[in-house]
Amino acid sequence: MPRIEQMYAFVAEDSGPDDEGVIGTMTKNGWLPLVGADMARVNSLRPIAEAVASQLGKPVKLLRFTNREQLESLGG
Repeated sequence: MPRIEQMYAFVAEDSGPDDEGVIGTMTKNGWLPLVGADMARVNSLRPIAEAVASQLGKPVKLLRFTNREQLESLGG
């Protein structure tokens, strides 16, 4: 598995441009946030993001984050 250097997230505004969040969907195993580290994963989530956008009646943005910073390491 390659090192993760960027993350993608499908995001929607809530009450305005300074109020946004990662969208997701409920699966049989729980909440699935629509995020990925490569375009293959992003493209597999795109139909779900489109459906969420339709349900919300709001545009959904695809954002890319590229500034990697390790905050901590858990476990052994």
